[in-house]
Amino acid sequence: MYNQAILHYLNMAESLNPAFRLHEPLPVSIEELSEILCCTSRNVKFILRKLEEKGMIHWQAGRGRGNMSQLTFLQSKEEILENSFQELLRKGKIKEATVLLGNATGNEAFKVRLLNELNKHLGFQHEPESTSGQDVLRMVRNRALDKLDPAFVYSAFESYLLSQICSTLVIYETANNRFLPGLAHMWESNEDHTHWVFYLRKGVRFHHGRIMTAKDIIASLERLRNLHSPSLWFYNDIISAEMQGEYCVHFHLSRPNLFILHLFSNIHMSIVPYDVDFSTAFVGSGPYRVKELNENVLVLEAFDQYYGLRALLDRVEIWFLLHDVAPERQYELPDQLLKERENRHDCNNRIDYPALGCRYILFNFRKKGIHHQLKFRQALRLIYDRTAVIKELGGSRLTPADSLLPWNSRERKWENTTDSAEQIKELLRACGYDGEAITVAFISKKEESEEAQWLQHRCAAVGITLKLHPLERHNAEEVMNHAELILGEEILEEDWQWGVITYFKNESNYLRLLLLKSQCDVIDQSLEDFAQQNEADRARLLNQAESILRDNVWVLYGCHLNKRALFDQSLYGLHTSTFGFLDLSKLWIKSPFQGPV
Repeated sequence: MYNQAILHYLNMAESLNPAFRLHEPLPVSIEELSEILCCTSRNVKFILRKLEEKGMIHWQAGRGRGNMSQLTFLQSKEEILENSFQELLRKGKIKEATVLLGNATGNEAFKVRLLNELNKHLGFQHEPESTSGQDVLRMVRNRALDKLDPAFVYSAFESYLLSQICSTLVIYETANNRFLPGLAHMWESNEDHTHWVFYLRKGVRFHHGRIMTAKDIIASLERLRNLHSPSLWFYNDIISAEMQGEYCVHFHLSRPNLFILHLFSNIHMSIVPYDVDFSTAFVGSGPYRVKELNENVLVLEAFDQYYGLRALLDRVEIWFLLHDVAPERQYELPDQLLKERENRHDCNNRIDYPALGCRYILFNFRKKGIHHQLKFRQALRLIYDRTAVIKELGGSRLTPADSLLPWNSRERKWENTTDSAEQIKELLRACGYDGEAITVAFISKKEESEEAQWLQHRCAAVGITLKLHPLERHNAEEVMNHAELILGEEILEEDWQWGVITYFKNESNYLRLLLLKSQCDVIDQSLEDFAQQNEADRARLLNQAESILRDNVWVLYGCHLNKRALFDQSLYGLHTSTFGFLDLSKLWIKSPFQGPV
């Protein structure tokens, strides 16, 4: 394989010729090469022959006893990588190309050039493979996919994907703060909201072909219970669910619940077929079905029998590349590419999405340490200056946060903390801090990394030793065992009341995992009657719960974030969906041959 030949070439060069001197014979033995390439002498000779055939090396075998063989490198590392990279892209071998790109270290300009080439082969493509053509979106993610299951979904991107694969009984409409029909075309309740009835659409098909019935609705709820889903708390008021024919479901509750439509519109209550194990076969009834899923790629294919409007993109490919060669979202380009694209006329669509939620620091009370002292936490509150981090680091940091909700944060008057060094030192003396190291964990993405380093520098200025613990992906056990702090980011759904109550109550959230039971109990008591209240009173209870976090300095709010994306002018249907991602089912590509706007 050509790619394997490149890796052999690079391995030999790094061991024998780290300066990459070309056209200069180097003495070497077959035995040395066998050790470098981790293969037999016979295979070494085969590899050398292949590399010589490709014009990459010249090999002169030693003649007679004591005469060393000579190996001459004929191509530079950049030349080798770029030629191979281009060939792999032409063949559509994206995964192999990006593995090769991982070797492009030490030359940032060269890496950016290869990233430009990769970008041309990704994104939105029209493939004229048939008379109708195929509109394809290729996305790149630089982390592995977390669990893709409604019962356990935790991360924003996985929730977003599930919203494209699955459907819910009702749909929350952000613009008008109301609920629209989904799989249920109508619903009603009794006067005290203890008995709810949902009337189902007829003829809705799952991706495996079977028509949905009330049995699937009941089975989806039972699945959450049987799997002990972290979201189960929200459904505890439901005593029983029963079918009234194939297209009607009755839910009986132990007490009034005015929040129940939020429960049936969120991704945890996705309706999945009773006769398929979703944990092994990802079957839903959404606009896209899972065509392929492995460690390298997720392929989604438009579901022609979707009960709503068919998706306009025919296929979506999401490639998982586990090193830093791609942006977090495909349609958000790396910083160097963003600057280039912003100056081009073919990329004049831009979306700025001020996200609900914020970046924050959470203390790990499950781990012993100085952070259990209130005055130490108050000192860190002053060090983690919200206005300073925005001013000094910029990026997606938009406004200072004093809440998950931007409108609550805007009510806060921000004090100048630039002259707080003496106050910080006094707090540290009062709590008995004696120079012991504390550790902050964070996901090793660009902004999180620079913010952690910024915090480390500010801590050092007042005598606090802060160690950095980057995480490749969310790992609660690693955080609980090794870090006193975590620098996190909570992005809420458009249904903000659901998003905030989930932050407080979902058992898989860092908040529940890192606070002590006694602390969680205080929060739970403040939210005990949450679902029994009207919308305004629910908002009041959520504000009270946030006040508990703030007043006790269990959480340090940082800043609200702006999500920005640039798009080619041929892309239309730019509608944001959950967590600010684009609604894949509404995207479409306008061919330049289809006439003017």
